[in-house]
Amino acid sequence: MNEKKTLILTGASRGIGHATVKRFGAAGWRVITVSRQEFSEECPWEHGENDHVVLDLSDFSALEKGIGVLRDRLDGSPLHALVNNAGISPKGPNGERYNTLNTPPELWHTVFNVNLFAPVLLARGLFDALKAAQGSVVNVTSIAGSRVHPFAGAAYAGSKAALAAITREMAADFGPHGVRVNAIAPGEIDTAILSPGTEKLAEEIPLRRLGTPEEVASVIYFLCSPQSSYVTGSEIHINGGQHV
Repeated sequence: MNEKKTLILTGASRGIGHATVKRFGAAGWRVITVSRQEFSEECPWEHGENDHVVLDLSDFSALEKGIGVLRDRLDGSPLHALVNNAGISPKGPNGERYNTLNTPPELWHTVFNVNLFAPVLLARGLFDALKAAQGSVVNVTSIAGSRVHPFAGAAYAGSKAALAAITREMAADFGPHGVRVNAIAPGEIDTAILSPGTEKLAEEIPLRRLGTPEEVASVIYFLCSPQSSYVTGSEIHINGGQHV
């Protein structure tokens, strides 16, 4: 009998995270979700409420306790995949983009805590379980990490660029222990939280359309599967050719 595999996923409530839960759930994985929000009954996955952990990734003291809770949920079983999908990009009072001139100092700390430091600390805190499974870590970066974006803020962009670099560092550190670490960099994905005007960006994308959360989830699943067993330290662009 095959062992039931386990995924821990942050930022599961909508968009890419929601699609990823459904993709792994359909393949028979146990999915443990992490979010600032309580579990929503509208979320369709089996045992979702029992396998949901409420955790504010911007709070390091809470994060340390949360890692303990996640270890308890695993109860000594191996962790086959950790997907660091949670990310924040705060906007100004009128929905405007925060740039390097107007980002409040405290926002830099909050954004980097959630988008950069939490992924590293989660992977480090769950390292033994990942090692036991010879598992995979996937960090979700962004096209904004490699080019100035009209909607994503400067702190968000900086944190995602740093996460791409940290992914390489993690791959070098975790690799000798059999744990692979990769990143995906989505571009314009059709979700409920699109900024107004995103549809216009599609006119400049080589594939001339927005991506879907399901397309992103499929790449995440590939990076957590045996089919990608010799892939580590990579950042895969999922943007319809927008980066070219």
